[in-house]
Amino acid sequence: MIKYHRFQLANGLRVLVHEDASTPMVVVNVLYDVGARDEDPKRTGFAHLFEHLMFGGSVNIEDFETPLQLAGGENNAYTTNDFTNYYIQLPAENIETAFWLESDRMLSLAFSEKSLEVQRKVVMEEFKEHYINKPYGDVWFKLRELVYKQHPYRWMTIGSELGHIEQAQLTDVRNFFFKYYRPVNAILVVAGKTTEAQVRELAEKWFGDIPAGEKYVRNLPQEAAQHEARKMTIKAAVPLDALYKAYPMAARTEQGYYVADLLTEILGGGTSSRLHQSLIKEKKLFSQIDCYHTGSVDPGLVVIEGKLIQGVSMETADAAIEEELAKLMAAPISEKELDKVKNKTESAIVFEDMSVMNRANSLAIYELLGDAEMMNTELGKYRAVTIREMLETSRRIFDPKNSNTLYYYSDTSINSDKN
Repeated sequence: MIKYHRFQLANGLRVLVHEDASTPMVVVNVLYDVGARDEDPKRTGFAHLFEHLMFGGSVNIEDFETPLQLAGGENNAYTTNDFTNYYIQLPAENIETAFWLESDRMLSLAFSEKSLEVQRKVVMEEFKEHYINKPYGDVWFKLRELVYKQHPYRWMTIGSELGHIEQAQLTDVRNFFFKYYRPVNAILVVAGKTTEAQVRELAEKWFGDIPAGEKYVRNLPQEAAQHEARKMTIKAAVPLDALYKAYPMAARTEQGYYVADLLTEILGGGTSSRLHQSLIKEKKLFSQIDCYHTGSVDPGLVVIEGKLIQGVSMETADAAIEEELAKLMAAPISEKELDKVKNKTESAIVFEDMSVMNRANSLAIYELLGDAEMMNTELGKYRAVTIREMLETSRRIFDPKNSNTLYYYSDTSINSDKN
């Protein structure tokens, strides 16, 4: 049971405090309710670009890193399609340094052409290195566009194209900041060697006077149910043929999410999983194969991906996956198999919660989802999943009409008639 206190400042900033006297450290985590799904389709990549800009200094603090390092702290951030998260860990006696730094850049981030140009170049290089020049780097660009026709999950956090970042203007950046990076759209979580009273005092002192901003009300286009199998074939200079299959699944707060999570463990959770045992160990069709889900807030995807053994045809590999899925949908799994994946999931959750930083991060995300108490109740939702739910959900997810298949051929193996 993770204990925490929750309160809200007059400007709308939600604050959660998790006290843990067993550590000498404290984590200050600020989550902003904005991700790539909130971007203009013609200006994608802004949430991620902004993550970089947030480290460029504020009006009052030109250098974010130096005072934090002098206080013995470290920091980082990450952007998803759903939110942007910033976190600092430092010795508890220096906690106020983190409040000072985070509040000042929320209040008065420095906007300059120089900072924008520096961070723009960093993001553009990241785009080129990881998504243009890297083998298989364009897979998720293709796969998302294949699956999502309406929902903004159709582009990645890095953006849909390099030109959107190249053309970003200072006015665009400033507008983005004042729309999303406001107290009313943020969640502050403080975890570690602190108290609720201390955090209340510091939160009021450093964040209380920041203008609330206007609450962002999300109204995204929803994806229609899929009723036909979709396929795409591409080729590139990659070492091995690869096969990707994606299936729409339930949203993060729906019961179907927990069932789908357990299904991915049965299919692809390690060397004892069904796909590994059958398609790697027995049939020797793949050199590697995985099954996972995207874990997104809105309806996400169950994904099966694998690299083929040289000489194995794409059609043979695809048929073998379909055969395993057909087995899963044909008959209920055993109580033993379900208990195994439940126990594995429980262990993973417990292990993750051992870190005070992970606890802070999780509390922020659960609060974003609508209820921080999910931190303590989610395990019960996994335990409650039944064999019948597993069978029904597998039939719904892995229905061939719900499939999106990408054949990714190595340039040297594709035949001219497959162009």
